Amino acid sequence: MDKPALKDAMRLFAKFGNIKSRSMFGGFGLFCENTMFALVVNNTLHLRAGKENEALLKQQDLTPYVYKKRGFPVVTKYFAIPDAWWNDQQRLLAEAKNALDVAIQDRSLKTATTPSRLKDLPNLRLATERMLKKAGIDSPEKLQKYGAVGAYKALTSAHDNTLSLELLWSLEGAITGKHWSVVPPQRRQELLQHLEN
Repeated sequence: MDKPALKDAMRLFAKFGNIKSRSMFGGFGLFCENTMFALVVNNTLHLRAGKENEALLKQQDLTPYVYKKRGFPVVTKYFAIPDAWWNDQQRLLAEAKNALDVAIQDRSLKTATTPSRLKDLPNLRLATERMLKKAGIDSPEKLQKYGAVGAYKALTSAHDNTLSLELLWSLEGAITGKHWSVVPPQRRQELLQHLEN
């Protein structure tokens, strides 16, 4: 399937640095280094909004991307750009740079405010928090100390059932502050090797 919006956006945004795409929210997230700032779904480019630029995007009648999770709509912070912006590359680059700046700022704020409960970390829910507590891991600091592999092994020992590898990626994501689906394949391979040792 041809994805011109994805290819065009990656080519255009290469001016910002190393641009990569990963499968996200039913489309493809665009990352500059490790920061996601744009999303392409159904060949439509969406840019990240934050406090600084959300009002401006809404004033221009841009709408956020909505996807379904377990049957419920989830409104994202990614706004669809008008087709006309593709004809004005300077404007598109300026708006994309704003989106990148907003995403970087949000990410650094998120990193600065570490949650006090396990369930507040990315990927972890109350059920996971309970499982971790049963395994002797009762705080984000303790999870950090154990590491993803150590925590996964502790969970396997405490719970007789076999755990999915998605939980291992979720723990890694919780520790590094990202969604489990964007844990790079190389890092997943390293985790698996540590798990087997």
